[in-house]
Amino acid sequence: MTKFLSNSVVIRVMLVALLSTLFTVTALRAHEVQPGVMDIEIGAQDITAFLEWTIEAPVAGIDLETIEDTDASDQEEEYLRLRALSPAELEEAFRAAWPGLADKLTLRAGETNLTPELADITIPEVGNVEIARTSTIELLIPLPAGDDPIVIGWTKDLGALIVRQRTIENGYAGFLTPGQLSDPIPRTGGVEQGFVAALVSYISVGFDHIVPQGLDHILFVLGLFFLSLRMRPLLLQVTAFTLAHTVTLALGALDLIRLPGDIVEPIIAASIVYVGLENVFIRKLAPWRPFVVFGFGLLHGLGFASVLQEFGLGEDNFVAKLIGFNVGVEVGQLAVIAAAWLAFALLFGRNEWFHRRIGAPVSIGIAVIAAFWVLERTDTIATTGSWGLFSALTEGGFAPVTVLIVAAALAGILTVLVLLIITADGFRDLAGMATSFVLFLCVIAAFTSGAWIISLAITGIWVIALRLQSLGGPEAEPELT
Repeated sequence: MTKFLSNSVVIRVMLVALLSTLFTVTALRAHEVQPGVMDIEIGAQDITAFLEWTIEAPVAGIDLETIEDTDASDQEEEYLRLRALSPAELEEAFRAAWPGLADKLTLRAGETNLTPELADITIPEVGNVEIARTSTIELLIPLPAGDDPIVIGWTKDLGALIVRQRTIENGYAGFLTPGQLSDPIPRTGGVEQGFVAALVSYISVGFDHIVPQGLDHILFVLGLFFLSLRMRPLLLQVTAFTLAHTVTLALGALDLIRLPGDIVEPIIAASIVYVGLENVFIRKLAPWRPFVVFGFGLLHGLGFASVLQEFGLGEDNFVAKLIGFNVGVEVGQLAVIAAAWLAFALLFGRNEWFHRRIGAPVSIGIAVIAAFWVLERTDTIATTGSWGLFSALTEGGFAPVTVLIVAAALAGILTVLVLLIITADGFRDLAGMATSFVLFLCVIAAFTSGAWIISLAITGIWVIALRLQSLGGPEAEPELT
């Protein structure tokens, strides 16, 4: 008991020290990928579009579909070179790249493809190269005769795009995931959208922010799940987290509270480290855990709010959109918990070895990934070289088929050893721990690359391996209630 308490105290003291350090960090996340924001004005004969864009990334040829940070790209060196160019030099580079970039835009009126003309470029001075430089691209898009609605989008490699119709009541507003096209936008008048329609449209935005884009939030929720499979601890934690992030999501969306991303994002990562490590040492819900989760939920809510602040909810149906986004976030979190419960709790939750072979190693994997994020998000490390493996893991940098082969080979070898050679229960535990730790990382690697089927296949291999490795071991005990 004394050892248990001392371990808990050590973890909390380390976390406090880490958080105090994060608040003193001044380095900004200059390489974080941000969506483009296109404001459009539809006239009788043409469309004027103002695109706020970090143009260095597309000019460098970086594929922004799956990465969250340009450090994970092979074109990072060219990106940094462009960041240091004067406005005139960067404009020259952009104009040279424009024909290829224009081909990646989708602009249609009905079935007619529209050709954008580059009207103007406004590029800020270099200043501090550690601060992202957002340029404004003005496009003039001639329209054909008629009243066919407009559809806007761009290719997946250019990342997410926010499209907003301004200077008009009930104008279109949409958050487009990579490669997604906008809904048809009327050429005259606004988009009539009632309360229910606005709410429903933002549920998908909130869900998408969790699955598949919010890996950090997914890992945090999994950390809550793997502490204990009993319903009461899970409900207490999820309720505390939901109440907290709902409050700060609303306050942040209303712009009543705002913290810079270079503070919020590292602390979100630190919260995941804490939850993962505490899971290893604590088997039951500690009295302080719901309060800690509530505090971290406040910060996660600010992270959610930053999405809406970038998007701009507008005045029309503001409450419906805010509720819809929050509902989408909750549905995404519940989907993560449901998937984890079906894969592991339903099958193995009553086994006395669940924590040793599944809960603890997965929690360690969660903490390791989050610790990398803390260092990355404070610019403490470069995400290349020896740290490139972590970047590839969290940014979809591994070939999914290769990951599948590695997962199957490791699980197969360990399972054969347990069944045929080393049958001692101690080795069963070690084999189960290694299987869960490595295959959890393999699932993450496949998930971040967008290979959903392979992610499911690796999970299936993981489940089968654990089941086979348990044959002949200790009998199941009733852990769940």
